[in-house]
Amino acid sequence: MEMEMEMDIERRRDTHLMPSEDLTVDWRGRPSNPVAHGGMRAAAFVLGLQSFEIMAIAAVGNNLITYVINEMHFSLSKSANVVTNFVGTVFLLALLGGFLSDSYLGSFWTMLIFGFVELSGFILLSVQAHLPQLKPPQCNMLSEGDDCVEAKGIKALIFFVALYLVALGSGCVKPNMIAHGADQFTPQDPSQSKRLSTYFNAAYFAFSIGELIALTLVVWIQTHSGMDVGFGVSAAVMAMGLISLVGGIFYYRNKPPQGALFIPILQVFVAAVLKRKQVCPSNPQMLHGSQTSNHKVALSSHSANLIPTQKFRFLDKACIKSLDGTTRESPWRLCTPTQVEQVKILISVVPIFACTIIFNTILAQLQTFSVQQGSLMNTQLTKSFHIPPASLQSIPYIMLIFIVPLYDTFFVPFARKFTGHTSGISPLKRIGFGLFLSTFSMVSAAIMEKKRRDSAVNSNQTISIFWITPQFLIFGLSEMFTAVGLIEFFYKQSVKGMQAFLTAITYCSYSFGFYLSSLLVSMVNKITSSSTNGGWLHDNNLNKDRLDLFYWLLAALSFLNFLNYLFWSSWFQDPPPLSQKLQQDNLHHGENPHLQQQFFKEQC
Repeated sequence: MEMEMEMDIERRRDTHLMPSEDLTVDWRGRPSNPVAHGGMRAAAFVLGLQSFEIMAIAAVGNNLITYVINEMHFSLSKSANVVTNFVGTVFLLALLGGFLSDSYLGSFWTMLIFGFVELSGFILLSVQAHLPQLKPPQCNMLSEGDDCVEAKGIKALIFFVALYLVALGSGCVKPNMIAHGADQFTPQDPSQSKRLSTYFNAAYFAFSIGELIALTLVVWIQTHSGMDVGFGVSAAVMAMGLISLVGGIFYYRNKPPQGALFIPILQVFVAAVLKRKQVCPSNPQMLHGSQTSNHKVALSSHSANLIPTQKFRFLDKACIKSLDGTTRESPWRLCTPTQVEQVKILISVVPIFACTIIFNTILAQLQTFSVQQGSLMNTQLTKSFHIPPASLQSIPYIMLIFIVPLYDTFFVPFARKFTGHTSGISPLKRIGFGLFLSTFSMVSAAIMEKKRRDSAVNSNQTISIFWITPQFLIFGLSEMFTAVGLIEFFYKQSVKGMQAFLTAITYCSYSFGFYLSSLLVSMVNKITSSSTNGGWLHDNNLNKDRLDLFYWLLAALSFLNFLNYLFWSSWFQDPPPLSQKLQQDNLHHGENPHLQQQFFKEQC
C-alpha cells in the first residue's frame, strides 16, 4: 500500500513537469474533442492575430525615432536610446509572457489580457500625438534645435507610460501566438506533425505579410497623415487582431497552466548539490522513480522517450534515494529521472540559442547602417518618386511572401522523401543553413559598400540604391531558415508544459543581438582609433568611415559562429553508441538486470 502511494505521488510530480500531450481542454475547461477542436482551422485565427499584431508594432517601432525627435524634441542620442530600449524591452518581456502563460494563465488568456494592454498603449500614443497640450510647443529640430523645448514632466510621463504599455503587451503576446498556434496540433500523430511543420512556415508567412504592410502602407500613412493617425491605425489593426483571436475561441484546444514553472527545475539542482558526494548504487531500484508496477526499470509513463543520457551526469545524483529506503525525502532532496532529463534538455539548448545572437547582430546592421547607406545612394525610381531608405527593410518580406509558400508546398514534400523528416529537414539543419547564408549577406554588404564609397570619394558619383538589395535578399532568405527553425526546434523539445517560455527564449536572441551590435561598434572604434583618426565608424559621414571593413569583420564573425554552431548542434544530437542503445533497450524491457545495474553505474 505504501509502495502504491509513493508511486502515485511520483506520477503526479512527473505529470506536473511533463503533462500528457492529450491533456487539452476547450474554452469551458472540458476535455477537448479532436474532431471539433484544434487543427489548422483553429490555428488560422492565431495567425490572424500574429499578422495584425506585427503590423501594429512594426509600424510604431520603425517610425518611433521620427516622432521622438520631431514631436517630443529629444536629442538624437536620447531618441536612439529610447528606440533601442523600447525594442529590447519588448523582446525581454517575452520571457514574462511565456512564464505567466505556462505557469498561471494559459496561452489564450495571456494573449487576450496583454493584447488589450498593448491596445491601450496604442490608443494613449494616438491621443498624445493628437492633443497639442500633451506635447511640447511645435518646433523645427533641424533649424531651431537648441531653442526647442524637450518634453518633460507629465508630458514625458504619458509618453513613456503609453510606450511601455505597448512594450509590455507586445512582449507578453509574442511567444504565446506561436505556442498557442502550435498547441492546436499533436506532434505524436504523423499527419498532424506534418501540419505542425506547415503551421510554423505559415506563421512566418503571416509575420512577413504584417511587416511588409507596416513598412509600406502604415508608415506611408504616418508620414503623410501625421503620427496621431498612424498610431490610431496601429490601434485599429491591433483591435482587429484581438477580434481574430476571440473569433476562434470555440475551436481552440488549450493546454492548462502547470503552476510553479521553475520549482521542479530548481529542485534538481538543489538535490544534486546536496547529494554531490553520493555514489550511485549498484541496484537501480535504489534510484527514485525506478520502479514500476511490475518492478521493471522505467522513467515515467509520460516520458518513455526520455532515455537517461550521459550528459551532465552530476545531475543524476538528484535521483539517489536514502540508504534505508524507508524515509520519505523532501522533493528538494529527491527528484525523479524525468525531472533530471528535462533539466538536461534545458541546459543543452542554451548553446544553440547562443549561436543565433551573432545572426541577430547582423540583422541590427541591416536596420541601421544599411539604411544609412541607402540614404547616400540614388533613391530615384521615377522622375517624381524616390524610394525611402527605411523602406529597404521591406525587400526581404516582398521576397518571402512568395518563397515561403513555395518552400512549404514544393521543397518540404520533396526533401521529406529523402530525409523522412516531417519538416523536410530537421530544425537544427534549417538553423545551420540560415546561419551559413547570413555570412554571405555581410560579404555582399561589404563589397557593395566598397563600391559605393569608391564611387562617391574617387569619382564623385552616386550609385543606384538597387545595388544594396542583394544583402537584404540574402538575409531575408537566411532569416526564413534560421528564425523558423529556431522556433520549431525550441517548441519541439521534450520539456512539456514550457512551450511558451521556450518560444520566448528565442525572442531574447533579438535583444542580445542588438545589444551586441552596440558593443561591437564601440569596441571597433576604440580598437581601430589612432592619433590621426577616430576609428572605422567614428565619423557620422560614411564616405569617411570604413563601414566596408566593419562588414568584413561581421562576415568573419558570422562564419566563425557557423563553425561554432556545427560543433554544438552535433553535440546536441549526437546519438548514443550502439552498445549503449542496446543497453537502453534491454533496460526498458527489463530483460537483463545486470545491464540495468551497469547502465545506472555509468550514469553517475
